[in-house]
Amino acid sequence: MRDYTGKTAVVTGGASGVGRCLCELFAREGMHVVMADVEAGALEASAAALRAEGLDVVGMRCDVTSPESMQALADTVVASFGKVHVLCNNAGVGIKEAQRRIWTLTPNDWTWGFNVNVMGVANGIRAFVPAMLAHGEPGHVVNTSSGNGGLTSMPTTPVYAASKAAVTSLTEVLHYQFLMDRAALQAHVLFPGPHLVNTNILSAMRNRPAELRDEDAPVAYTTMRDLATASGIRNLELTEPEEVAASCLQGMRENRFWILPASTAQDARISRRTRSILDRENPVLPE
Repeated sequence: MRDYTGKTAVVTGGASGVGRCLCELFAREGMHVVMADVEAGALEASAAALRAEGLDVVGMRCDVTSPESMQALADTVVASFGKVHVLCNNAGVGIKEAQRRIWTLTPNDWTWGFNVNVMGVANGIRAFVPAMLAHGEPGHVVNTSSGNGGLTSMPTTPVYAASKAAVTSLTEVLHYQFLMDRAALQAHVLFPGPHLVNTNILSAMRNRPAELRDEDAPVAYTTMRDLATASGIRNLELTEPEEVAASCLQGMRENRFWILPASTAQDARISRRTRSILDRENPVLPE
């Protein structure tokens, strides 16, 4: 699909970061945009700011970890706009794990990280894709993964990397199933980058349910630059969310499954990992 005028897009995690930039970009393309997020205050503020610029954006609160909440969102969107053509399962969280070993992470850490990063995608697909298939028009399902885990894994973020590996895998299966059914929908897996993205994902801890919080969980960093330092990343350059949104739209227009930044140092890491698999060699620590 190249002309998005009059189409409808739904973006989860839409109140800030990459999600907000996707909402703005889609609206500037002439789309009806549903900005979905769990934070009611931030959601309405962001939606109001875009509407003040004359953009067609409405905020709808949802919890991606709840199948019922996502189905209610889908029902409301269809009742309001008729058809959904673009679904971006973008909501994601980090749990501030970069200075912790995998065996010290708690069941609550794993549950919350996977509930949002993996089940949030699955719940979005379950809620929206049946109706998108039924109307039969071309459309896109974009799932936000990460180069960390989705392609190669940093040794400092076990939950995040594992969850994003799952997102890549389930999106690949979704792509195959669309092909098997000769669907008019294209699946895409979005890898923000090429550097750490300058978002507030680390502050998402404030949305962690009380029953999934651990009092002794360390808080070692609050910004993406701090995360880079804690993870041993030498390149402290950041990618802005607007760049990721532009890359996403271009990938959608070109019907590319793998939406990746232009060739970067990540390519060398992907190549090394692939070669180690083909050569049956043990992985080595990333540089």
